[in-house]
Amino acid sequence: MSHIPADPPTPGFPPPPGHPHSDGFPPTGGPALRPTWGLATALTALLCLVIATDVLALGADLTMRTVLDNLATTTEQQADRADMLYGVAAVLQGTMLIPTAVVFIIWFHRSRVNAEHYTRDVCTLGSGWAIGSWFIPIGNLWLPFRVARETWQSSAQSAPDGSWREVSTTWVRAWWLLWVLTLVIGRIGNTLYDRADLPDTLRLAVSVVALSDLLDLAAAALAILFVRKLSRMQQVPAAPYAVAPTGPAPYGSA
Repeated sequence: MSHIPADPPTPGFPPPPGHPHSDGFPPTGGPALRPTWGLATALTALLCLVIATDVLALGADLTMRTVLDNLATTTEQQADRADMLYGVAAVLQGTMLIPTAVVFIIWFHRSRVNAEHYTRDVCTLGSGWAIGSWFIPIGNLWLPFRVARETWQSSAQSAPDGSWREVSTTWVRAWWLLWVLTLVIGRIGNTLYDRADLPDTLRLAVSVVALSDLLDLAAAALAILFVRKLSRMQQVPAAPYAVAPTGPAPYGSA
């Protein structure tokens, strides 16, 4: 069967019997809407755990920094406890990364496929990029955001009469900016920590790592808002006789 949609009926009037748009599929010829709320709920729980581990990590960072600032009066037991807490926090953060990333990518891909339920004119990258873009060196600093932004904008087309409705991408941009800063600053902090051989350089490394943990906490909170807002937008099916938007994609440059 051809996936090229027939001409849509006049906006505001239901399609006549037998018209391709009368079978419940969107006028874009795209896929039927698949729910993402269950994945979004699971992802929200995982991101809350990420926030919890970041709070623990911040506590470990501050404890380590206190020890380093008071070396003259710090006991060996206090130093060992701070070092153990620092290591445990790092392990917990790493442990949470894998399941959160897996569930996020599954949700992200399904959301990108759902975007074609609303319109096929905004998304310039295929749905496979919702997975592959994360694994491209350097490109993963930009391409996933592009997929996220286009998916967000496509899913905003949910007005009952089929008219285009834009939703601000501020939350998407803020989330991605914090995520990239977390990656960059975290890499710098870990490198400094591995190379530190003096108290002063170790203090600097711990401070940079603490900043990375704080940014990661904020990025996780914004990710929750992004996930839940996009999933909520995609709970509303496209109007069965809505007119797909034409012309250039309704967004400016990043």
